[in-house]
Amino acid sequence: MLKKKVIIIGASSGMGRELALIMAAHNYIVGIAAPQENLLVSLQHEIPTQTYRATIDVTQDNAQDKLRRLINEMNGVDIVVICAGIGPKNPTLSFELDKQTIDVDVIGFCAMTTVSMHHFMQQKHGHLVVISSIAGIRGNDTAPAYNASKAFISNYVQGLRKKIAHEHLHIDVTDIKPGFVDTVMKHTYKKPFLMISAHKAAQYIFNGIVRKKKVVYVSPIWRFIAWGIYLAPDWIYNKFE
Repeated sequence: MLKKKVIIIGASSGMGRELALIMAAHNYIVGIAAPQENLLVSLQHEIPTQTYRATIDVTQDNAQDKLRRLINEMNGVDIVVICAGIGPKNPTLSFELDKQTIDVDVIGFCAMTTVSMHHFMQQKHGHLVVISSIAGIRGNDTAPAYNASKAFISNYVQGLRKKIAHEHLHIDVTDIKPGFVDTVMKHTYKKPFLMISAHKAAQYIFNGIVRKKKVVYVSPIWRFIAWGIYLAPDWIYNKFE
């Protein structure tokens, strides 16, 4: 039986790193990508199975070419996970901070997504996995660009599903919606609750990938919380920090 191949973009830390370890443990051939080569090398040493790596900064002009080269080096892949993202606090509405978020979470996301989709369409199958967030449901006062970028991701992949349906493509798309995960980005919010470890989050993500779920809430309780956030009137929602 042929081993499945996966590329994880944003594998240097947090959920991406943990997911790489989990998928390798389940006998996947893993490609890891991130801007920090030293962290990728360290991760590669921890993975006992066949591994490829590429130093990719999704905000750079050469990011798409680097991803194409990694895909070619692996002789095609079955799954691409786009886990790259940032979310700095920006209560003063600094344009520079907003631009940093948009460059990674929107423009970088699109750059990686289009390369992945073109590859899947060419080989006639594939599975795109993206990390959005519960944050994409509504706006946030301390990180408005972050929440908006996550809404963009979920809306974009919904458009991809429509394209896949219209063109009868054999491509799956999974939207991962984490709540609070214990990573560096947890500081985007003032009072994280129901926080889980990056490893536990990665386990939920892996299970969703295997089952080819359209949407995965991490953890599942956030599905119900998401409805509450969505339905809450402004006068209630605006009271919460």
